[in-house]
Amino acid sequence: PATSANMGPGFDTIGMALNVWNTMTVERSDKLEIHVKGEGQGKVPVDDSNLVVFGVKTAFKHAGEEMPPLRFKCHNRIPFARGLGSSSAGIVAGLLAGLVLSGKEVPVWGSETFLQMACEIEGHPDNVAPAIYGGIQLGMNNGERWISSRVQTPHGLQAIIFIPESIGETKAARAVLPETLTYKEAVYNISRISFLVNALNTNNLYDLQWATQDALHQPQRSAQFSHMRPVIEAAMEAGAHCAYLSGAGPSILALTSSAAGDVFTQRQEERNEQAVADAMAKAAEVNGTPGRIFITEPTQRGAHVLQASPSFSDKGRIHLFREAGEV
Repeated sequence: PATSANMGPGFDTIGMALNVWNTMTVERSDKLEIHVKGEGQGKVPVDDSNLVVFGVKTAFKHAGEEMPPLRFKCHNRIPFARGLGSSSAGIVAGLLAGLVLSGKEVPVWGSETFLQMACEIEGHPDNVAPAIYGGIQLGMNNGERWISSRVQTPHGLQAIIFIPESIGETKAARAVLPETLTYKEAVYNISRISFLVNALNTNNLYDLQWATQDALHQPQRSAQFSHMRPVIEAAMEAGAHCAYLSGAGPSILALTSSAAGDVFTQRQEERNEQAVADAMAKAAEVNGTPGRIFITEPTQRGAHVLQASPSFSDKGRIHLFREAGEV
């Protein structure tokens, strides 16, 4: 799934999985082949530097084997280099495929081996943890290994994302960050991230307007992204619970909520995602920043296998089903 990291104050610490998916088919071949369609087509590498391939190679290495020649068919729906976790999605998808193809099973409790492998490549857990587990995830290194913890996702959350046409390079976005911080800045973010986790766990969405404020990276990155402040302000004025720079940018994500049940069955006055989307798009247009809007929602599911051959199901007794059918 796509992921939105930081969520305001949780720099390199918290991220949320979104219901926007890349899908991939991997099969044995006589040579390495990579076919990409959708987002990033013509831009992502189609050789062994591709993060999906790197993930598969890492998994085979963990299994003590060499990666065989494989054919990759990637259908990407996650916008490339826009602060929505496209790199982490590639890493996690590759690791998952490599573990399945190599037949290697890894422990979770007490070690979170899959997470260790992903963080070794990515360097931090805020995108890869929700990409693996789904939902909203906290991550940190305890001095020995990376660990994660799930945060409650309030029911009915809608994510409205303004996605500029221009890409954002994470390396460039990190280059503008200062090497030192003041106690005032540290306390500012500690208080906000504490309120953020509490607001999510207690369904106190009113507090999100303050809980997603930040002093560590968003003010510094606003010079790179002239649309950031106007789009965030427009989302809040239109009734969003909060809005923030997604990951290293340039996308802006706003959260709204709705009544119970499927959002498309609810009266317009019981939801406001369209009004927030319109306001964000208008603010970006006035700012001279072309882009598009995605309206989606958090997903509680992380990366997973849809189909496998040979099947995981025991046809005589046990049938394993996923959304695409029997696995």
